[in-house]
Formats: sequence, structure tokens, C-alpha cells
Amino acid sequence: MLPITEQENPKTAAIDKASTLEAIKLINDEDKNVALAVEMVLPEIAAAIDKIVEILQYGGRLFYVGTGTSGRIGVLDASEIPPTFGVSYDLVQGVIAGGYDALYKASESSEDEKDAGAKDLQERGLTKKDAVIGIAASGRTPYTIGGLEYAKSLDCFTACIVCNSGSDLEKAVDIAIVPIVGPEAITGSSRMKAGTAQKMVLNMISTVTMIRLGYVKGNRMTNMKSSNTKLEERALRILMTETGLDESTANSLLDESEGDLRVALVMSGANVSRQTAESELAKADFIVEKAVSSLK
Repeated sequence: MLPITEQENPKTAAIDKASTLEAIKLINDEDKNVALAVEMVLPEIAAAIDKIVEILQYGGRLFYVGTGTSGRIGVLDASEIPPTFGVSYDLVQGVIAGGYDALYKASESSEDEKDAGAKDLQERGLTKKDAVIGIAASGRTPYTIGGLEYAKSLDCFTACIVCNSGSDLEKAVDIAIVPIVGPEAITGSSRMKAGTAQKMVLNMISTVTMIRLGYVKGNRMTNMKSSNTKLEERALRILMTETGLDESTANSLLDESEGDLRVALVMSGANVSRQTAESELAKADFIVEKAVSSLK
């Protein structure tokens, strides 16, 4: 039997004859089911997060492995973690079949190379301290399965995000996250509902993991990197809100901290110099509250 992600959707069988508005309404109706499918697997997502937090706290890393759309979504999520939460680019890594060239041009044939999944993780120096999440719509992609089998052979924690039940990928991992979104509006086009579900789940995993690690206070990204004008303005707002400082004083403090919001927050919170704040942050894994508490 075909995976549900490859089956035809009777609700959109005449989408080629529909008007533009009718066509996008059909797609929108299908998209409405994605969040509900993700809701059904929240317990599995939470269990995976708790394990990943534990692994990262003990010096491990998180790897996403996938091909095509699934691989691109993994690389996208991984690439956004360092600027948002101020962590190393090594902490969360996206591994995609065909390498980074596959981000902008199709490399779908590479997904059939089972040994390549293991080889790519081996080249990243994967160890048993790390965690690996395989991402695939159908759950039968050789590259992704090969990567997870290699991770299991090292005794890594493994999970998957797959949109088809009973797949080989689901059977190969410790925790399977399986949001069943149903057939796509365009048969087999898993960049649509399946891709949206994968993106939603990864948003939850990476965001809540970073929150649990201490890189968010309230709902503010207190560890963000101020790498452009918009982010500099955001850093200023966060600093003013967190400290109660007026704009002029907050700007001066950011200048003194060389634009590092984390350092500015510790300087203000503990009333210390930039050098002391930087030193304590390094000891505290760059967790602002932890650094401030240790200086009081």
C-alpha cells in the first residue's frame, strides 16, 4: 500500500480546473489540518525535547538529517538557532543529502544512497553523546534511514519526524513523531502539508529546547545576536524592558558591552564591568540569569 503522503486526495481531484481563488481555498482547507495533526503528537514532541535538553546540557549536539524538502527544513531550522539564541553554530546542525548545494538545486537522487547518510554524520564527528532527528515525509528514505542506523550503532538518542505511520524510519528510532497530515493537495508533493508539519515540529523542538537551556527569559530572546539594525533595535528594547533603564542609558550600556546583549544584561543585573560579565557568562554557559545569580 502506498504511504498516505503519496496517495491521491479526492478533495483536490479537480484543482486543475478550479479558479485561482478556488484553488487556494482548497489548499488552505488542507493546510488547516496540519496543526491538528501536530497537536496529536505533542506528547512525543515533549518527550524528545526533554531528552535533547539533557543531551545538550552534557555537552552533546543535535543533528537533523533529511533529503529534499525535509533536509532543507532541517538546515533552515538549525541555521536560525545561533543568531536567535546566541549559541554555537556547532550545537544544532542540519545534514542534507547532496550537501549544501542541495539547498538551492534539486539533488533528489542522492536520497537513495543509504551509506551516504552514515558517511555524512561520520564526517561531522557524531558520537554517542549526540542526538539525531531524521526527517522524512514517507519515512522510507534510504539516506535518512542509513544516518539513523549509524547513529543507533553509536548508541545516540534518535527520533524522527515522519508523516506516514508504520514506516521503516519510525521503527528505527527511540521516539517517533508522526503527524498524519493525509494526502497532499498535489499528489505526492510533500513540500506542502508534510513540509509544514515538519517545520512546525522543528520550531517546537528547537525553541523549547533553547528555553529549557536558559537562553530565553519570559518570552524574550535575551541571548540573541545583534547582527543588523533591526536586531540592534530589538536588543535595545529587550535591555530597556529587562532592566528598566531609559533609552539613553541602555544605549550607553550596549556600547560599553560592544553590542552584546547578554553582557549588557549581566553588567546591569550584577552591576559589574564588561570583563567580569564576559568571564562569568563563559562559566555559566552564557545563561544570563545563571551568570547574574553567581555574581550576587
